[in-house]
Order: sequence, then C-alpha cells, then structure tokens
Amino acid sequence: MNAAPALIGYTAAVGFAAPYLLLRAAWPHRAPALAAAVWHALAVSFSFGAALSAASLAMPAENLHAGVVGLLHACGLDVGAGQPNPEVAGRLAVGVPAAIGIALMASFAFHAVRARRARSEHREAVDLVGRHSAHLSATVLPYDVPAAYCLPGRGPRIVISDAAVRQLTPEQLGAVLEHEQAHIAGRHHLVLAAVEAFYSVFRWLPLARHAREQTALLLEMIADDRALRSHSHEVLATAMYEMATARTPKGALAAGGHTTLIRLKRVLGPRRAAHPALWGSVAAAAATVPLLPLLVACPPGLG
Repeated sequence: MNAAPALIGYTAAVGFAAPYLLLRAAWPHRAPALAAAVWHALAVSFSFGAALSAASLAMPAENLHAGVVGLLHACGLDVGAGQPNPEVAGRLAVGVPAAIGIALMASFAFHAVRARRARSEHREAVDLVGRHSAHLSATVLPYDVPAAYCLPGRGPRIVISDAAVRQLTPEQLGAVLEHEQAHIAGRHHLVLAAVEAFYSVFRWLPLARHAREQTALLLEMIADDRALRSHSHEVLATAMYEMATARTPKGALAAGGHTTLIRLKRVLGPRRAAHPALWGSVAAAAATVPLLPLLVACPPGLG
C-alpha cells in the first residue's frame, strides 16, 4: 500500500491548518517556552512529512502505478521503456528527501554563520567605542536613547546605552539586564536561526511564516518571564516602555522592539499560569508530532 495520499494530507494539514489553530489558542502566551517548542515540533513534523511524501510518490507501489512514475505512464506520458523503472524511482525516493534535508541544514548553517559574522563585527565596534562596566557586567555605549541588547554566541556581550543607565532606576536596569542574560543563557540565537532556515526553504508556507514571527515573540516573552522572577511587573513594564523605540543591530536580541506593545499587555495584564494538565498534554503532543509522519508512512501492523 502506498502511503503517499495519507502523508500528503497530513503534511498539508500541518503546514496550512495547524498554524491558524495555534494562533487562535489562548494558552501560548501563558506558556511561551512550551508554545515555542510546539512551533518547532510542527516545523520538524512538516519537514519529515514532506520528505516522506516525496519518497512515497517516487517509489511505485506493488503494481508500479501508484507512484509518480507509474502515474505518468497511466496518463500516457512516455517517460521510459513502457514500464516505470524501479531504479529511477528508487533514486528519486532517496534523492528528493535528501535534497530537502540538505536544503534545511545548509540554510541553518548559512543563517547561523551570517548572524555570527554580524555579531562579531558589531562586537568589535562595541569594544572600541564602549566601556566595560564590571558593576553591570555589560558594555556601556555613548548613545542618547535608552537601549539594551545582547550579542549572544562566543564571547557574549550585553550592551546598554549610557542614556539607559542614566534614566532607568536600579530596579529597571536590573530587570533589563536579566532579560538580556536570559537570551544568552537560552541560546535563543540558535532557535531563531532554525526558524529562519525553515522559512527560507518553505517561504510560501503559512507554517514557516508564522513560526518565524511567533518564535521571535515567544523568545522575548521567555526572557521577560526570567526577569519577572526577581523583579516586579511594573518595573519590567516601565523599563520596556522606556526602550520601546530603540533600534537593534542585526544579529542582536533586545529588550525593546516592535513586539513591545504585545509584551507590555501581557506583563501588565492578569496573570494565569497554564494548568498542569495543559502543560502535560501539550508537551506530550510536541514530543509526538515529529514522529507522526513516520507512523503514517509505516503504520504498526502493516507490512
């Protein structure tokens, strides 16, 4: 039995329907780390589904007419010597999924290296014009707008403007620095490189577009939650407001930015923790979803 129809249906549902269901859900902003994991699980599941769909389409079934090669023959198109060539089908069944995997890995490497190069160049400039503050464990830049961001990766830096040092209270400053430290400790730059890679390969896909946008927002919320462990909601919210208009260099992660309004509403709004049952069920789904294409392609009990 050829699994291509079921795989194509499943992959289409993950790529086109699942993102809109997740966007309408109320829980992701209450559990941003779990939501980010779900977006990545869907991306992995779609990649597996696309690769296995291509393999199933290329590999003919028992009568050699269920695969793509057999379909072309059935439509009267002469693509071989009268019958589908199992050798050609086998090459397609391996080559197309391999091409998808190579494209994703190459795209991830490209985005990771490009971002690291941009951070390295900016780090050199920051070290030249800024001054290191041992008290803040950050580099202070002469800049007349309150701003703070981090340069993760090798030799990480937290960069803050002297305007922020002057205008923010010690509590606000501490919340901002804790937010940036969360980005560094969580290696959020690698997470962003992964969703950028997925978007580059599947740019036309709703899942790729929304996973890219939502992951960036969710990572900021994760860093906000880290800051809220030791600082009040009002302190963090006022610090975010002060730095809302600051610009962020390429490859950096900042406490301000275009998502500030959404995050301000979340920080200042009523706080409801996700129910443990929700945590458990969604976490189990996130762990299972990447494996579903394999179960569709090779259902248990079928030879």
